[in-house]
Amino acid sequence: MDPMLARAFQSWDLNHNVLWMLPLCALMYARGFALVHLQMPRRYPVWRLASFTFGILVVFIAIASPLDALGALLLYIHMTQHMLLIMVAPPLIWLGQPIVPMLRALPPKLAKRLLGPLLRCRALRAAGRAFTRATVCWLALTAAMLLWHVPQLYEIALHSEGWHEIQHACFFAAALLFWSRVIHVWPNRLTTPRWTTIPYLVSADLINTALSAVLSFSTHVLYPTYASAPRILAISPIEDQALAGVIMWVPGSIAFLLPAVMVIVQLFEARPHTPRRANLQVGAT
Repeated sequence: MDPMLARAFQSWDLNHNVLWMLPLCALMYARGFALVHLQMPRRYPVWRLASFTFGILVVFIAIASPLDALGALLLYIHMTQHMLLIMVAPPLIWLGQPIVPMLRALPPKLAKRLLGPLLRCRALRAAGRAFTRATVCWLALTAAMLLWHVPQLYEIALHSEGWHEIQHACFFAAALLFWSRVIHVWPNRLTTPRWTTIPYLVSADLINTALSAVLSFSTHVLYPTYASAPRILAISPIEDQALAGVIMWVPGSIAFLLPAVMVIVQLFEARPHTPRRANLQVGAT
């Protein structure tokens, strides 16, 4: 094995700036889940605990595993890292329905003192409604994906640890906003008809497809860092870039279009079924 590849596989970043937040969130959710599961077992079955926990684990793998070191050498590995933060972790976290368990995990007095004034603040409630509108959530993710793949910005993130973390934070935060409009997170109220989720997802997939096609079919390397990076695998920079485009394209389209199909099926199943009128003719005697 290439010595550089071997070192990359051994590089676990356990000193990441936000790594401490992951076990804290997991423990808080588990504590709150234990309470709400007893009271609402149908709304909070055990699989939601597994989903949230796995979502946190995916974030850990994306930011602390050897993927981070390998991503500096291979674009397709870096793209895999981004897909975990955008397409995998956020839906898993929202499927865990974390709002109520997280609130229940707080000591009652602390929750009342800290959250009470915030929840009563009209300005904060208005800002929350504005930032969670479907248009804003859609624009947040598509803008993050388009802007951070501009070669100049991508190169800045590759050569600055701080900007690299900001890039990942933008992807993850924007994805949380985006997927919160696809997965209804109780006790939030649905503010738009369910059918609007279909164009919401399909239009996002169109943006993802266009960006993927640029990477897959470009005849030159878009990011100079990867053109000059050591070749640790038998793959050229242009092949690496094309593979990165495919990783964004195929799993990304599955992540966007599969929920859209599920919504279509749900809408058809929810349609009222009218019994067919029997065409019976009684012969005259």
